Amino acid sequence: MSSGTRELLRLLAAVNGRLSGDVSLPVLAAWARRSRFDLHRRFRRAVGETPKAYTTRVRLTRAAAELVSGDRRVSAVAARHGFASHEVFTRAFTRHLGLSPMRYRARGLHVAGRRVAAVHASAVSSAAPCVSLYHLRLSERKPAVPLQISVRDVPAFHALVLRRRVTRDEIAGALAECLPAVFGYAQQHGLAITGPPFARYPEVGMGSLVIEGGVTVAELPSTTLSDGIEALSVPAGRAAVAVHRGPYEGLAGSYQEIEKWLRDQGLSAAGAPWETYLTDPGEHPDPATWETEIVQPVGSGRI
Repeated sequence: MSSGTRELLRLLAAVNGRLSGDVSLPVLAAWARRSRFDLHRRFRRAVGETPKAYTTRVRLTRAAAELVSGDRRVSAVAARHGFASHEVFTRAFTRHLGLSPMRYRARGLHVAGRRVAAVHASAVSSAAPCVSLYHLRLSERKPAVPLQISVRDVPAFHALVLRRRVTRDEIAGALAECLPAVFGYAQQHGLAITGPPFARYPEVGMGSLVIEGGVTVAELPSTTLSDGIEALSVPAGRAAVAVHRGPYEGLAGSYQEIEKWLRDQGLSAAGAPWETYLTDPGEHPDPATWETEIVQPVGSGRI
């Protein structure tokens, strides 16, 4: 990984650790020991947003999750997430989510209950910082960490996804487009998110593949979806499950290792695999600590 990328990841971790404080461009530039112009350019190229747009989005996203999961006053939520006043918070919130904070709280989530709201808030807080950085390419090769593979009963789940046909080299770009769009759609429409972002591969060919990037939700909405968002329901079943540890460049090798393990166990793949991004690069700057869970449904056979 280039020193510039590692430096930026460390900066993002520092920013996400103090999003109620001053994270203006001059402060970030001082932290990074770079000029404002240089940091702004590097930040936007890597993250896809300006520093101001990034910090505002993450603050608003986390504040929205708190509004529907707690009873703290709106003014207190605004202050907790770094907004100078109730008025500034309300204007920014309404632009970002289409409703005022009070109306957003009154509408709530599409599935009621304190437990659902708490799970939603936790998932949003974890994924918001770098929802566009999963599959970040680091040009870094490290020895593969041995996989611990097991067959488990995997529960059914519901999800919202955007579907794209891409080449393998385009996976990172596709996820950088799809995951923020689905994540933002779910939050804007009050859909209860239940876990980290994921990518599913319903079709894999020699030259291209189909990728579905999205988030799991408590229940599918009864209203018609828009903006290209699709509903996905994956049934319960048996699957080979392993956690890949390290940079995303090593994921292909982990999939190959799972395929070999299945053959050795006399099992066969039976359905589209998916990967769930357990670690947010924006909060954990060391790629060696990144964890991605791989799930490959399997057919009948011995274990």
